[in-house]
Amino acid sequence: MTRLDWQELDWLRAAPADSEEGAPYIEVAVGPDDQILMRESNDPGTVVVTTRAKWEAFIKGVKAGEFDDFAELAEPDEPTGT
Repeated sequence: MTRLDWQELDWLRAAPADSEEGAPYIEVAVGPDDQILMRESNDPGTVVVTTRAKWEAFIKGVKAGEFDDFAELAEPDEPTGT
């Protein structure tokens, strides 16, 4: 599968319905041989490919809270009120 073929895939964007137009989000598609392809919407030429088994293990980990520490690191600091 070539980069041109990637454009033909059905990409699913992980963005809320009220998301800002043009904001970057993760997009996921299923490719040949049940491969899972991921990209950022603002950089569609860079694609990461993984297997269905690894993707399903990742999703289970997200649902189980295994990555919550990473999410807390990414949250902006709350204002101190000073």
